[in-house]
Amino acid sequence: MTSPAPAITAAEALVRQLESYGVEYVFGLCGHTNIALLDALSRSSIEFVMARHEQAAAHAADGYARASGKPGVLLVHVGPGMMNAITGVATAAMDSVPLVTITGDIPSYFYGRHPHQEVNLHADADQTAIYRPFVKRAWQVHRVEDLARFTERAFWTATSGRPGAVLLSVPMDHFSRPVDPASYPLPQQVTTPGLSDVDARRIAEVLTTAERPLIYLGGGLRTPAGRAALLELAEHLDIPVAHSLMAKGTLPDRHPLVMGMTGFWGLELTNEYTRKADVVLALATRFAETDASSWDTEYTWAFPPGRLIQIDIDAAEIGRNYPVEIGAVADVAHAVPAITAAVKALVPAATERPGLRETITTARSELFAASQERGRGNDFPLRPERILEDLRTTLPADAVLVTDVGWNKNGVAQCYALPDEGRFITPGGASTMGFGPAAAVGVQIAEPDRVVVALVGDGGMSSQLPAVPLAVERGLPVIFVVMNNRAHGTIADLQAANFGRSFGCEFRDRDGNPSSPDFAAFGRACGADGYLVENPEGLAAALREAIDRRRPAVLDVPMVNEPVPTPGHWNIKDIYQGVFE
Repeated sequence: MTSPAPAITAAEALVRQLESYGVEYVFGLCGHTNIALLDALSRSSIEFVMARHEQAAAHAADGYARASGKPGVLLVHVGPGMMNAITGVATAAMDSVPLVTITGDIPSYFYGRHPHQEVNLHADADQTAIYRPFVKRAWQVHRVEDLARFTERAFWTATSGRPGAVLLSVPMDHFSRPVDPASYPLPQQVTTPGLSDVDARRIAEVLTTAERPLIYLGGGLRTPAGRAALLELAEHLDIPVAHSLMAKGTLPDRHPLVMGMTGFWGLELTNEYTRKADVVLALATRFAETDASSWDTEYTWAFPPGRLIQIDIDAAEIGRNYPVEIGAVADVAHAVPAITAAVKALVPAATERPGLRETITTARSELFAASQERGRGNDFPLRPERILEDLRTTLPADAVLVTDVGWNKNGVAQCYALPDEGRFITPGGASTMGFGPAAAVGVQIAEPDRVVVALVGDGGMSSQLPAVPLAVERGLPVIFVVMNNRAHGTIADLQAANFGRSFGCEFRDRDGNPSSPDFAAFGRACGADGYLVENPEGLAAALREAIDRRRPAVLDVPMVNEPVPTPGHWNIKDIYQGVFE
């Protein structure tokens, strides 16, 4: 008779389970409710990446997940700890990033007595309710025997279907309770939904008979095979490809069929094409407001008369914002190759649309060239496009740009010709200020050999200063480039354009003078290299040195405040002017 395996603590069992799932890093902060799990982690192969604020830890876990393709794992503390992480977890959730958040909770036997840091003003110990509006699922562990099963469900839910964030809330006493070792392996060799041959042919028939077709690409096409099939489809039928903010870089920026972004920041050529397209194949996109000019048919998208084919792995997105003629719930990585094969079976010879590629190439080349020209000036403080130009000409082609919000996101997305080997990572769904600094740390952990740049504004840098010591302590050569206009610049511009001033949007001292921390000095105080750019040539020189030194570096770059060109439309401007629909 075999003797039963000796009981171990639930914390030790959980760590073994995380190891079996291939978890290499856990990001987070300590607290009295999770230190039993930290103690178990200390004896494991998993590295604990300790941040100084839970939002920074969440963004770092998010950045790691985006760069590695693996789920990020975040460990936080009850009450204020898990509430500090809300913005970071919600950012990952809204961008379909797999993130497993494990939080400690009050002792299971003290519910409703208001033990230390219990969230219970209107509902006893219901901290999971705070996360429910944006996570895919939240589990509250009531029995220690359920922890392993819930953990398996958490990882499966975060990574399957449309990826996203989940929450696992564990009463602190459960971590120390004994459990019998149990195995809860993740599902193996899972097949994601594709298109049937019948549906692929039906879509192919519509595409091949269209006079002015368009492919509209969202951020959900992430596999090399899927991207190759999409490019093959576009080239075979000579169909232009427009994309959302989140899809920048999915196809080469300078390909003659890539029209760039639609909507608020899109070219007029692109927005005109969206309005006049007779068939649109929309892939893994939510038709977000900024990408759709607030769904105003005078600017972007017109359904009808255009016919919409929408493919998404999330059934809730089909037809959410526009009427759909053909909708398919499928993984676009499988659907696109099936459509491409069906198209080539119907039309073996490649189609040519005279003048189309030349028109797109001219418009896009003019956009990039005009931005480069504006970036050649020697004005100081630097114009934002001078900063982009120096990055373009100095960074290696495979550098990863992790942006925040403002010029660093919108300007790069609109007019920065991303090299084919490069990557652009940005907060799309939540547009979170403060994402860039800490997310770049997570990206660097996942991509240790690449140059990773956190391109952020001074507002974004100020809100996530803990990212700098985190990079220093981990020995990560993240380059923090701070576009410093001493303001929340995009909002200052917006207020000035609509209300004639920018009250409450600019950083000023008590005497009304522009004010800013010395970010370079802050970097040096944390142990990083610090560069204060003091002339037009200073940024490129500092970038070259930072790249060569491969150390954490903070570059403080004085910048003038200029609005990003906005050819499209955003309903908020109408609201400011008292126009309501």
